[in-house]
Amino acid sequence: MKFSINREQLLKPLQQVAGVVERRQTLPVLSNVLLEVSGNKLSMTGTDLELELVARLDLDGDVQDGDTTVPARKLMDICKSLPAEADIRFEIDGERLLVRSGRSRFTLATLPSNEFPSLDEESGGDRFSVQPSALRNLIEKSGFSMAQQDVRYYLNGMLFELRKGLLRSVATDGHRLAMCDTEVPELDAEAQVIVPRKGVMELARLLGDVAGEVAVTVGKNHIRVIAGEITFTSKLVDGKFPEYDRVIPKQSDRLVTADRETLKQALSRVAILSNEKYRGIRLQLAEGSLSIQANNPEQEEAEEEVSVEFSGQELEIGFNVSYLLDVMNAVDGDAVEIQLGDSNSSALIADPEERQAMYVVMPMRL
Repeated sequence: MKFSINREQLLKPLQQVAGVVERRQTLPVLSNVLLEVSGNKLSMTGTDLELELVARLDLDGDVQDGDTTVPARKLMDICKSLPAEADIRFEIDGERLLVRSGRSRFTLATLPSNEFPSLDEESGGDRFSVQPSALRNLIEKSGFSMAQQDVRYYLNGMLFELRKGLLRSVATDGHRLAMCDTEVPELDAEAQVIVPRKGVMELARLLGDVAGEVAVTVGKNHIRVIAGEITFTSKLVDGKFPEYDRVIPKQSDRLVTADRETLKQALSRVAILSNEKYRGIRLQLAEGSLSIQANNPEQEEAEEEVSVEFSGQELEIGFNVSYLLDVMNAVDGDAVEIQLGDSNSSALIADPEERQAMYVVMPMRL
């Protein structure tokens, strides 16, 4: 195997592929990136057995076919440390990979490419195309509600629901829920799949640099996204996602409309003196105003009053302020609408101008 490539052409795809590779691995080969040269194409693959990322690059000049695996982080660090616009030459020498650029010379240990695992290919599945910005928006609008290391493993990821003409993302950690929709006119299938947390995060990172539509395939065990010269594959979580429709409040007799930025700033200030462990705050609703209060074990207190559009019965209810702030950060519009029932009912929060995303936050007993 032999090829030359410009540093700028190689670095970004290599960083994307290396992002999938875990630092600590039980199998040494999983710390490596697979390099394959065939024709005038270089293919780089990284995997952790759950996710796989493949980047393909065009090569010019003197090229010899071949394949090997080399330590992903070391190769990336070498490329990052070389001068901008440097040309890098790669050549296999026995069981070593020689990397040369200008007066720099590096020799990297390799492992045989036949030891490198690949995610099982599966044929079939539902296929559709979608704008990368729309897919990334689904993740950003709901990803913060995913659980982390929950024993209910099916919550440590995001539900993607395929409906006729619609793609929906849903995430919940049991205390709050986020849901976002985007129209996909060509979608004519019904399915629910759970993508693991790491896969969701890597996919969002990948979609930030993509132009043109991405092709998505949703199979029984994998989801695959082809974005330009990058192919992302993730195993799916084998589990049943909760029936999320049941936790969305159907009847809420109190409707509050507030300026989002004003409410967000008030919540941020009150949060400073909330209980560091439980993060509880108290909301008191009266006609035209919302009072936000917090206290902590040191007997410190904070109170803010915000003008809101509200007419109805007065209400006192407690929430985790971190959950409310996450929603305020996810909503883009100037206003935010909060639907409330009684002090034991969840809040339903949305942007009144843009209802593609909805948020449910459970109350706290204070």
